[in-house]
Amino acid sequence: MFPKRCWSRRLRPAAAMAELAPYAAHPDQSRGRRHPEPPPMGRNEYQRDRDRIVHSTAFRRLEYKTQVFVNHEGDLFRTRLTHSLEVAQIGRTIARNLRLNEDLVEAVALAHDLGHTPFGHAGQEALNSAMKDHGGFEHNLQSLRVVDLLEERYAEFDGLNLTFETREGILKHCSPQNAPELGDVGQRFLQGKRPSLEAQIANLADEIAYNNHDVDDGLRSGLLTLEQLQEVRMFAEHLNEVRRAYPGLVGRRLIHETIRRMINTLVNDLVRQSQALIATHRPASLEEVRECPPLIAFSPEIAECQRELKGFLRTHLYRHYRVARMTAKAKRILLDLFHAFVADPRLLPPQFQEKAENHLHRTVADYIAGMTDRYAIREHQRLFAVGEITP
Repeated sequence: MFPKRCWSRRLRPAAAMAELAPYAAHPDQSRGRRHPEPPPMGRNEYQRDRDRIVHSTAFRRLEYKTQVFVNHEGDLFRTRLTHSLEVAQIGRTIARNLRLNEDLVEAVALAHDLGHTPFGHAGQEALNSAMKDHGGFEHNLQSLRVVDLLEERYAEFDGLNLTFETREGILKHCSPQNAPELGDVGQRFLQGKRPSLEAQIANLADEIAYNNHDVDDGLRSGLLTLEQLQEVRMFAEHLNEVRRAYPGLVGRRLIHETIRRMINTLVNDLVRQSQALIATHRPASLEEVRECPPLIAFSPEIAECQRELKGFLRTHLYRHYRVARMTAKAKRILLDLFHAFVADPRLLPPQFQEKAENHLHRTVADYIAGMTDRYAIREHQRLFAVGEITP
């Protein structure tokens, strides 16, 4: 099913792809920033976006936020920070081979998780439940809120004042109810248009990264076994290929070699299928890309393999009883914090108390969403632990 050429065929070198395609996002043709600024010196507009993201407070906090495992469960599991770096690396490789803008892909990849709560999806579910009567909570919208409003680094504006193209890439999903409130970046959800190809790449690079690193972390934690994973066609065929090539290979090297080849297969397939779609629809500009159907995609066969892997992980990892226990504790911590701060805003740090006077529930959600896993645990202990008197 996965012939050797799928993972061994080399992609074209970067030197052959130096010139951007006409349908790529060109920084000198950007729709600009919400607050006008002079052009950057020594770098382009998307490189400036990337640099601002890397220097942001929210980006640093990703080091202590996790997706499946709570941060204190162990130091070897991936964090949101390492995940974002992996997405950026995969995304840049894909962009380079499609003659698209690597800098924009990297900026979107590094920013896409800035709005994630502590405790991963469990935290998002808890905050969304708590905010159901106050606009809900969704991490894509929160990531945009972080870069547009919550970061406080610059004298002349709130947020990071990123370009339109980076902001639209961060906003992968949006309901029709929320779209009108988001101005320019919300319009495509109302008009049925697509974002840039760079944004589409970042979205699928995210999928490649988290599926494969969840396999790796699941094996490392002992929640998954090689025997279980051989139910998944893509994993089984690559594992068998590695065992044939290296009969004595065992342990972590066997796992890493298998996952490495899986990622190679996915990236090569995505590049080939996307090249075919672009050739079929022949967009001549970024504006024509917006009118096309999605042009960055897996082949039908590989897309089905991805769905199979997602289903396996949902059943055997995300619903594992040990993960369910962590999830239950995480939700309880965040809901306790939310209700305590709403009931008595004086418990909030001073910089949030003033904001809470006009937007109580959203301010509490902003404060909690910005916490790291371990900070949320400590805040809960400060407020609820019996005999705890530390301020």
